[in-house]
Amino acid sequence: MAKDGPNWDGLLKWSIANSDGTQPTRNLSEEDRRWFMEAMQAQSVDVVKRMKEITLVMQTPEQVLEAQGVTAADIEGMLDELQEHVESIDMANGKVSYLALFSFLFRLFYLVVNAPCVLPCPIYLHSIGGLVPLLGYLKNSHANIRAKAAEVVTTIVQNNERSQQLVMEANGLEPLLSNFTSDPDVTVRTKALGAISSLIRHNKPGSIAFRLANGYAALRDALSSENVRFQRKALNLVHYLLHENSSDCSVVSELGFPRIMLHLASSEDAEVREASLRGLLELARDKSGETSGRVTDVNDDKLKQILQERINGICLMSPEDLGAAREERHLVDSLWQTYFNEPSSLQEKGLLVLPGEDAPAPAPDVASKHFESPLRAWAANPSADRTTQTETKATPLLLGLGTAPSTADVQESSGATENGNNTSGREQ
Repeated sequence: MAKDGPNWDGLLKWSIANSDGTQPTRNLSEEDRRWFMEAMQAQSVDVVKRMKEITLVMQTPEQVLEAQGVTAADIEGMLDELQEHVESIDMANGKVSYLALFSFLFRLFYLVVNAPCVLPCPIYLHSIGGLVPLLGYLKNSHANIRAKAAEVVTTIVQNNERSQQLVMEANGLEPLLSNFTSDPDVTVRTKALGAISSLIRHNKPGSIAFRLANGYAALRDALSSENVRFQRKALNLVHYLLHENSSDCSVVSELGFPRIMLHLASSEDAEVREASLRGLLELARDKSGETSGRVTDVNDDKLKQILQERINGICLMSPEDLGAAREERHLVDSLWQTYFNEPSSLQEKGLLVLPGEDAPAPAPDVASKHFESPLRAWAANPSADRTTQTETKATPLLLGLGTAPSTADVQESSGATENGNNTSGREQ
């Protein structure tokens, strides 16, 4: 499998030992040069080979694999390996994604004089036919395989416009929505929701397709579950969608989201509480429709009771917990001000902004300039010295009559002369 490839730990130790600056530079022997090139080429071929082998297995019918003794655990392990390849080497884009790998390879490149830097072969997953069978695993009869396939899809499409487009073109949203809404396994539903969130984020066609597929109703059902992780993912996606399209606030209110969020604002899970308060605040700040300044279907007395309970809970927190609950403190205060037009008691008790949270910016570094070598400082900015010299030069003496005085100056001068004469007359 993947562990049968080159010894990367040995390569890293070798590169550090030969480039840590403690030894003089030396010319590599032909044996060292050949060893390096073979190791790099072997890794490149291994990745390409493994990707093709995994694709071939995914394209094979499940019955055939079972007849050959391949178990569900084997498939799950294979998908784990596929995810590792996608994470460490961005095969969906054909580029190395880890800065550490870049640093390592370029270090070796500079060590090997006149040797080409052989990067892992940039193969697109879809170009070798691996994307469609991967999406097919979302319909597998084993829950663990369905969940793992959704994880791999999440890794592929996350912050990747091109991969999002490819998955949409392959109708990948449909099985993800099916698993999210109706799979009997809550882990599969949670993984599918995570993949959907990554697929439609900053993807307008995906967001539209999600809305048209009655996605908000599915999110409401997810909030009604007892699984905390499922609730967190659903709340985060709701907040993103409302933030991107405020016109959805009326739809969300009609579906009863405010009452559910109000209930979840008392959750024992801190992230669920914060996400619920964030959603309520987003709805309250909507200015596009009937929910302007208020959230429909929310009783003010009930909201005040829950917010007061959160304030009481915050007052009992330790200093460490108070620091971790910074966002929750600000959300509670913002909701209180939005609904009741007055600051919450957190401000009066000094719990809204803790000492040191709004500390002033550090003073500018002036000491280094004083202790910097004058020659080095001048070399870094030679024009500054010339500018200073130009500005400090004395104004040259102008010969000639110069400019004529203004009328105001003449009148002022005449007035001063008359006053002087009058004064002289009185003194005489």
